[in-house]
Amino acid sequence: MLPHKRFTILEGRERIGGTWDLFKYPGIRSDSDLTTYGFPFAPWAEERQIASGQQIVSYIHETVTNCGLDDKIRVNHRVLSADWSSQEKRWKLTVSANETEAIFFANFVMWGSGYYDQGQGLNPIIPGIETFEGTVAHPQFWPEDLDYSDKQVVVIGSGATAITLLPELSKTAAHVTMLQRSPSYVLTIPTVAAEDTLLRRYLPVWMSSRLIRWKYLLLPRLTMEVCKYFPGIIRAGMRKITTNLLPVHIPHDPHFEPRYNMGEQRICLAPDGDFFRCLHTSKASIVTDTIKTVTPRGIELESGNRLTTDIIVTATGLKIQLFGGAQIRVDGQPIKVSDKYAWNGTMLQDVPNASLLIGYTSTAWTLGADIMAQLIIKLMGVMEQRGARVVTPRLDPTMGVKPAQLLDITATYVKVALESTPKAGDRGPWKRRAGYYEDCWKVRFGDVTQELVFE
Repeated sequence: MLPHKRFTILEGRERIGGTWDLFKYPGIRSDSDLTTYGFPFAPWAEERQIASGQQIVSYIHETVTNCGLDDKIRVNHRVLSADWSSQEKRWKLTVSANETEAIFFANFVMWGSGYYDQGQGLNPIIPGIETFEGTVAHPQFWPEDLDYSDKQVVVIGSGATAITLLPELSKTAAHVTMLQRSPSYVLTIPTVAAEDTLLRRYLPVWMSSRLIRWKYLLLPRLTMEVCKYFPGIIRAGMRKITTNLLPVHIPHDPHFEPRYNMGEQRICLAPDGDFFRCLHTSKASIVTDTIKTVTPRGIELESGNRLTTDIIVTATGLKIQLFGGAQIRVDGQPIKVSDKYAWNGTMLQDVPNASLLIGYTSTAWTLGADIMAQLIIKLMGVMEQRGARVVTPRLDPTMGVKPAQLLDITATYVKVALESTPKAGDRGPWKRRAGYYEDCWKVRFGDVTQELVFE
């Protein structure tokens, strides 16, 4: 759409791949189907919809090479600060480049740096953890030499990472206990869907790939809508499904009775039911309790029970960080992100010529990032038509916009990060994004000039 534009991609790490190159914990895999998590212009061709981290890294590398982007990406280039000059009408980026500092200038900056801190995980206060004489491992920084074979392991957490680790670690560990404060919904899905196989077998690639993509676009949205309008029915249905998958010695309550309705937080996936299968063995168990303190040899719980362990894995979540940790300044004034509203979920109030590509939290992240990139490209086209060099979101104070949470889930890691994330509004282009279909409509047919000032 803008073939005459020049661009450079600054990658902070030594290799591309992001999350999937950084995380090395056992069994790391996607928690979204790869058909929608993958790039729409490079359809995922494998039958397995839940892919390993290494498979995703390979897919990213292949896509970059096939699209001729290798020479556009500069690795080991981490943006330290971004300064906008209204006088010069451009950004000055201070970049750490291979242990030296470099300066880049840009007319428009698109931040595709994700939403979590790659250098630090979310580490809630765990009393006594410093006294533990065994090994403490965080999945984000998994020790390459960690030998957990024939060891007692406790995984603290109940999210996607913990659900992934339990069946993987239990293959060789003596025993693995998943210790959770509150349960999550866990949904069993097939690794290879039979209908996908049939479509690929009898239809040409261009047709089967489109049909499969639409299937994975529609089903999650339909699921979320049903959860929203019929929470009681869904909760009862999940209770019945989960109970049937559990061994007789593990009751549904309290281990699988979340405090929230399905859809209010991300649903954990268990490919081919691996999570439930390992609970049928003597090598895996689940405990729902609160930690009183960690001792040199284990964990004391508020219930009075104790867990003896050699290794503690703190699968306690991610620490949210926007803009890759870079300092953002406009005409020398630092921008406090939490004071700003997000225009259509992608540009910050009063921050010119910059977008933040945030994906979805309830479905594939890439869907949301990709459609926001399309929105910004459309906006750049409008700028050219108007002969404008600068576009800035400005909030009209007479609108009476009321603040809301930008990310639409109630997860703990989102709540503790409210001071480092922008706000959504309750009306106009400041309203929180509703979903992929609404965003697509906005990009294709919507007015992308509301609440913007062009110069």
